[in-house]
Amino acid sequence: MSRPEQTGAIALWRDRRFCRFWAAQSVSQFGDRITELALPLIAVSALNASANQVAWLTALIWTPNLLAIFLGTWVDHQAHKRRLMILADLVRAAVLLSLPAAHLSGTVTLGQLYAVALLTGTAGVLFNTAYPPFFVRLVPRASYVDANSKLSASRSASYVAGPAIGGPLVQALTAPVAIVVDALTFLVSAVLVSRVSVDEPLAACGTSATHSLLRRAREGLTFIVRHPVLRAGLGCAATVNFFTFVAGSGLIVLFASRSLELSAGVIGIAFGIGATGSLLGAVFAPKISRRFGVGRSIFVGSVLFPAPIAIAATADGPLWLRAGALAAAEFFSGFGVMLFDVNLNSLQAAVIPDGMRSRVAGAYSTINYGIRPVGAIVGGLLATLIGLRPTLLIAAVGGALSLFWLLPSPIPRIRSLAPSNTADTAGDADDDQRPVPC
Repeated sequence: MSRPEQTGAIALWRDRRFCRFWAAQSVSQFGDRITELALPLIAVSALNASANQVAWLTALIWTPNLLAIFLGTWVDHQAHKRRLMILADLVRAAVLLSLPAAHLSGTVTLGQLYAVALLTGTAGVLFNTAYPPFFVRLVPRASYVDANSKLSASRSASYVAGPAIGGPLVQALTAPVAIVVDALTFLVSAVLVSRVSVDEPLAACGTSATHSLLRRAREGLTFIVRHPVLRAGLGCAATVNFFTFVAGSGLIVLFASRSLELSAGVIGIAFGIGATGSLLGAVFAPKISRRFGVGRSIFVGSVLFPAPIAIAATADGPLWLRAGALAAAEFFSGFGVMLFDVNLNSLQAAVIPDGMRSRVAGAYSTINYGIRPVGAIVGGLLATLIGLRPTLLIAAVGGALSLFWLLPSPIPRIRSLAPSNTADTAGDADDDQRPVPC
């Protein structure tokens, strides 16, 4: 199987390999929404966990990302990325199935929940670091934005429809049994990915392969720092993530309930309406980038993602206006994050050299995802010290200021992913850091 052409876009709807992979991702995304609801419900309803214990459960899911830089470095020197992705799916399925098994025997413990969170999080990091080199062998360069749009649309759709499916499922089957559905989606994903054949080159060799794991991990981080596109993209994304997690879904819900005095039902409806913004953003991102350029789309998305938090923070007046402000904030923020993510992910795929994709992805994730719990902690402290409304306004303004990472970079001037548009963005990134293929 040859590598797809990097010059012309293809009709991804007609590409059976991509459609299989897209189906695999879509199925597992909908399953994830069930587990996101069921896992804390097991802790709260079955084990009477405290708020602090539930917070630790969430933190443990993200903790493996702190080691993504090392895991990604190791993945870069493995020849078969697809096998690692299949392994990650199988591990997540097996770990999740341990919960209904323990439930049937009456032996579910909080320690087991913590272990499930940690192991599934680790398997997720393995999948995500093996994904970038697999993606560029599957999709031609000219179709990166279209492919990321379709994958992001599925994720957005899962956030719109997932809770509507997951809630009744958890209620009908109980939370531990409902997790079986998510485990099955990972098995389906593993089968579908196993049927997506791509031409995977041999792992990188030469002098860099003999370096220590720490040194090779440092090479990935150094490549990001020296590359003007990756450096600016990471700085912008990490800043946005920090401030959006300062606001956090928990604080926004608390603000909507206590300050805006909205009922749980109204909040749910507002969030459901708002979630359609991310779906539309994923669908229209390719058209917008073709019209205005990839770089400008990233620029606009970096502001449109965090800034609408201010709409909710300044809401007042009658019930319909307060609820409408919350829905509008979620809608525009969702549209912005998809405009930002679809184009930035595609641009990164275009500029990262083969042989470094997983280690760069690992280093990127360590910083970009590692900053999230820090933002959440800061948000909690600020809300305690100065109140919810000022905290949300700080998050909106601080997140919007992430655009200053982009202004001096080449990103706003990049119109498309054609090699002629991205070839001059390497900056000081050393060519000798590109491993020699075996």
